[in-house]
Amino acid sequence: MPRRGHHSGGRTVYLRMKKRISCPPGGTVLLGSVARLLAEEGLTEQLRRIPLYTHRPEDGNRVVIDVLQIIKALRETAPDADVETYGDPQVLIMVETQDSRSPRMAVLAGAWLLLFFGAGLAIMNFHTDVSMKEVHQRLALLLTGKESLHPLWFQIPYSIGVGLGMVLFFNHLFRKKLNEEPNPLELEMYNYQENINAYVISDEMRKKASRVEGQEHD
Repeated sequence: MPRRGHHSGGRTVYLRMKKRISCPPGGTVLLGSVARLLAEEGLTEQLRRIPLYTHRPEDGNRVVIDVLQIIKALRETAPDADVETYGDPQVLIMVETQDSRSPRMAVLAGAWLLLFFGAGLAIMNFHTDVSMKEVHQRLALLLTGKESLHPLWFQIPYSIGVGLGMVLFFNHLFRKKLNEEPNPLELEMYNYQENINAYVISDEMRKKASRVEGQEHD
């Protein structure tokens, strides 16, 4: 549902807030960076250049801009405009340095090795728990009538099938996706990021409210 900022019978500005953006240290965040705007042709460009926030070191690496702060800035620039807001009422600004944006190859290689060997050990432990070797020997005996301690003709295709199954499950072959559907890992990462954003916004709004209350008491 849209939320009306104020009404003056003038021009209408439609505004949809973004969920999360990044900003360099000391950078200035403009309205066009935190929201999508729809208004008259000349007015849109004017509103997109409205400065909303300039980062200061004491603000930390995350800042929340509320829709009321945006409406206040819009009223100062275009007092005769009607503001219709859509989407989330806050946008999260993450202050990222050059070091945080660039991948650290040592950490990446360590994580890759940890996941690779951890996944291999998990699969081997699972096979041990369910006695997969004995199952393969029993299946080979049932199919051929001959007992074999190492039925490789059965175990090798099974191992290849496990790898192909993982490729199909995660819908990825190296960097190429097999189709446009999201895989389970992408869905979990999306839900994880949404939960983090919601928590950080709630925490920052709580801190801001505490600071305002402290200033009022002073």
